Amino acid sequence: MTIRLYDTSARQIRDFTPLTPGHVSIYLCGATVQAAPHIGHIRSGLNFDIMRRWFEYRGYDVTFIRNVTDIDDKIITKAADQGRPWWSIGYENERAFNSGYQALGCLPPTYEPRATGHVTEMVEMMRGLIERGHAYEADGSVYFDVRSFPGYLSLSNQDIDDLRQPAEEGITGKRDPRDFAMWKATKPGEPDWETPWGRGRPGWHLECSAMAHKYLGSAFDIHGGGLDLIFPHHENEIAQAKAFGDDFASYWVHNAWVTMSGEKMSKSLGNSVLVSEMVKNWRPIVLRYYLGTPHYRSMIEYSEESLREAESAFARIEGFVQRVTEKAGKTVPPATEVPPAFADAMDDDLGVPQALAIIHTTVRQGNAALAADDKDDAIARLAEVRAMLGVLGLDPLDPHWAEETDRGEELHGVVDTLVRLVLQQRESARERKDWTTADAIRDQLTQSGLSIEDSPDGPRWTLGTR
Repeated sequence: MTIRLYDTSARQIRDFTPLTPGHVSIYLCGATVQAAPHIGHIRSGLNFDIMRRWFEYRGYDVTFIRNVTDIDDKIITKAADQGRPWWSIGYENERAFNSGYQALGCLPPTYEPRATGHVTEMVEMMRGLIERGHAYEADGSVYFDVRSFPGYLSLSNQDIDDLRQPAEEGITGKRDPRDFAMWKATKPGEPDWETPWGRGRPGWHLECSAMAHKYLGSAFDIHGGGLDLIFPHHENEIAQAKAFGDDFASYWVHNAWVTMSGEKMSKSLGNSVLVSEMVKNWRPIVLRYYLGTPHYRSMIEYSEESLREAESAFARIEGFVQRVTEKAGKTVPPATEVPPAFADAMDDDLGVPQALAIIHTTVRQGNAALAADDKDDAIARLAEVRAMLGVLGLDPLDPHWAEETDRGEELHGVVDTLVRLVLQQRESARERKDWTTADAIRDQLTQSGLSIEDSPDGPRWTLGTR
C-alpha cells in the first residue's frame, strides 16, 4: 500500500513517504476571517478533511493544523468602515467558518492557531532572518530580501525579473520593489504590537511560517491550500522558513476553486454563495457530496442544476442504505475494510470520482440483491457502502448526520401519513381498474418530488429529485 499525491513543487504525482513512520503532519492555510465563508472557502477544508480521513483509514496518526488569519488589511479596512473593533469582525467570521466546517461534517483540526496569538514566534523568526542577512528593517517595517534566497519562486516556476511590486504595499524603505513585508510599521488607528524594530503588525506570509514552525517543527509532511495561494503566499512562506533554517514542507498539495461563469468564486466579484444561506436550502450532507466528490484538483463550476444532480445521486445511495436497514431490521455496521478497487482509487492522488463509481456500483449490486430477495448479500453490500461512505464523511447513519436526520423525522412522519392516504386512493382506483385515475395520482406525486415504487409488500415512496 502506497499513497500517492500530486506535489505542486515537483509538478508530478509522487509516492508519499512520511518523515516519521506511521505519522502524517499537515498544515493547511485556513480562513482569513474578514467575511463569512462561501462554498469556495469551505471546499478547501473539506478536501483536506477527506485527505486526513484517508490517511487515518490507512493507519496513520495525523496531526492536522488549520490556522486562522485574524489580522490583515481587509479586516482593518472593514473595522474602520463599520466603526467596529477589528477583533470583533475577526471573531464573528471565525465562528461562521467553524459553523460551516461543522455543518459539512469536517473533523476539527488537531490545533487551530490564530495569527495574533503568535507574535512572539514571528519576532523570533524575523530576528533570525535579519541575523542571517535575509531580512532588514526600514522605517519600522521589516522586509524579506528575495534576492538573498536562491530558491525563491521555485514553487510557482517564475522568473524574479518578471515580478511586479504589489500595488498595496508601497516601496517606502525597500531595497528592491520585489521584497515583501514581514512586519508593517504602525499606522494611526491600526492594531499594533511591540517589537525590537518598533510597533506594528504582522504581514500575512510571516504568520503561517511562524505557526507551522511552532506546531510542526522545522520539517513536516504536507502543506496545503488553494491554487490561488501558490504565489505569493506559499512562495513567501517557503523563502522565510527555509532562509530561517527550516526544511519546511516535503509535499505541496493544492485544491482547485469553485467557479461561477468561469471565474473564481470571490466576494470581490460579488459572485459568492454563502454557506450560511446554502444550508437553508440544501441538506448539508448533499453539499458535502457536491463539493467533496469531484477530484480536489478539478474546478467545480457552480450551478443549481449541478447541485440538483448531486442531490439526486446521493438520494440513490441514501435510499439503498435506508431500504437495506429496513430489511435487516437493525443498523448494519460498516465493513472493517473498503473494497480493494476503492482503496486503489483513493491511494492514487485521492481519486474520489473513481472511488465514488465503486460506491454506486456496489449500490446497484445491493439493489439487485434486494430485488432477488437475497437479504444476506444486500446486507454485505450495505456494510461495504457504509465503510466507503465513512471515508468520505458521507455515511448518512454516522452520528454527525443524526441531528439532520432527527430534524426530518417528524416531518417525514407527517408526509408519510398524507402520502399513504393518497396511495390508498390510488390502490382503490387500481382495484376497480380505473387506470387513468391511478396513473394521474402517481404522476401528481412524482411532480411533487416523490418517487413511487410498487413492491410485493405494497407501494412505497422516497424523495425524488427536485
